[in-house]
Amino acid sequence: MSGATALLKPADAGIDNGANAVATRKFFDAASACWMVKVFPGEFFVTSKTDEVLVTVLGSCVSACIRDSRTGVGGMNHFMLPHSHAGKWAGDLQSTRFGNFAMEKLINELMKAGCSRDSLEIKVFGGGNVTDTSNAIGTENSEFILRYLEAEGLRCVAQDLGGQLPRRIHYTP
Repeated sequence: MSGATALLKPADAGIDNGANAVATRKFFDAASACWMVKVFPGEFFVTSKTDEVLVTVLGSCVSACIRDSRTGVGGMNHFMLPHSHAGKWAGDLQSTRFGNFAMEKLINELMKAGCSRDSLEIKVFGGGNVTDTSNAIGTENSEFILRYLEAEGLRCVAQDLGGQLPRRIHYTP
């Protein structure tokens, strides 16, 4: 068994606050001596633990990685589309698959965990057009996230959006 092989250990679900679509797939990576938390499409995760790394793979989807350096609390979401086709907030349990709700949910959960809106550090990734189709979902997602942050008065400190390649994100809040 190599050092990179994950050891199975019990894991908690991070800071939940009763929210739906919280990522719960965790494994301990012996090579990095950290818990890896997989954030799948339509999920988010908030943590204050220094030994947790939030991981996702993005094609046309976008992830916002947000933290408050003052409190040490941070999180990641992974949304698939800017908003529902009906333009609504999508009241079903899978609503965090839409950017408008995913961003509100992540920011609200961070604030519940003690973060201040004024001290949020935001990084956004993804939005690639990775397939040969006429639908530029990646571009729509990229444009949405930048418009959302501007409309909310939130400062983006780093971004890697667009292009034609997928991305693998490892985020340590």
